[in-house]
Amino acid sequence: MVRHVNEMQVIARPERFDVFYQREFRAVVGLAYALSGSRLAAEDLAQDAFMTAHQQWEKVGRYEAPGAWVRRVVSNKSVSLYRRKAAEARALARVAFDRQIPLPELESADADFWQAVRSLPKRQAQAIALHYLEDRPVAEVAEILGCTASTAKVHLHKGRKNLADRLGVPE
Repeated sequence: MVRHVNEMQVIARPERFDVFYQREFRAVVGLAYALSGSRLAAEDLAQDAFMTAHQQWEKVGRYEAPGAWVRRVVSNKSVSLYRRKAAEARALARVAFDRQIPLPELESADADFWQAVRSLPKRQAQAIALHYLEDRPVAEVAEILGCTASTAKVHLHKGRKNLADRLGVPE
């Protein structure tokens, strides 16, 4: 039985949260880093999103694409200033993994580009990061951002145009 909830399909049996977390965490931190420009902020944003997913795992885990849901949470939280989670949650996450999560390499030559991306309107920045950093098709970008594919295409188009203007690149 499949039914639609918030534009995401619901499946009968969710995978285990720890398997999902281990598979998705690095990429979600990379997305948060591209959007925030701060390693600490990125890790906090990702942990906050995964903590929310864990608390609601009976529901979120049944979505056809729980990774899209977590990315939507990270994208939405990057729009406003992130709020720190309680010290207990951060300490527990750091103790449990006792290592720094490697981030995708953003070449120093790309620093100006990602700074320009972060200066875009947030939906444009989110669409650009999801499409180019994570190599996601427009349909997935739309699902993650909670919009239609045509709206995602508009965000990508405007984002590319604004980036070209900001970086002085002819279209």
